[in-house]
Amino acid sequence: MAKFLIVEARFYAHLNDMLIEGAKAALESAGHEAQVITVPGALEVPGAIALAAESDQYDGFIAIGVVIRGETYHFEIVAGESARAIMALTMDGIPIGNGILTTENEEQALVRADPAQKNKGGEAAQAAIRMLELAEKFS
Repeated sequence: MAKFLIVEARFYAHLNDMLIEGAKAALESAGHEAQVITVPGALEVPGAIALAAESDQYDGFIAIGVVIRGETYHFEIVAGESARAIMALTMDGIPIGNGILTTENEEQALVRADPAQKNKGGEAAQAAIRMLELAEKFS
């Protein structure tokens, strides 16, 4: 059994709740344990993962959040920089599943977050599990 930390950017609570539900279900069905912490926004998710990874308390991580396009360039910065930072951490060998949704509108986010529909939280957890398996194989 591995211990995973779900790091959520709690901006859209109702969407995050669904993403977390999907992630927890995937982890539990694979026999793993989950804990959730909250950060202010998607840009803080990679920093929290980096800090938690240094503690050696967790075997893997799931990034959860929702970034919906608005009227300004802010969407591109938040979506791109959070993904870039998560990718940098994975290149350092930290097992992470990226479940930060980047959508045009709330309707798209709802379909992707809902465990009964696209279940992107569950997919992110499955990705984190697989990355942990690979890390263990190659270490």
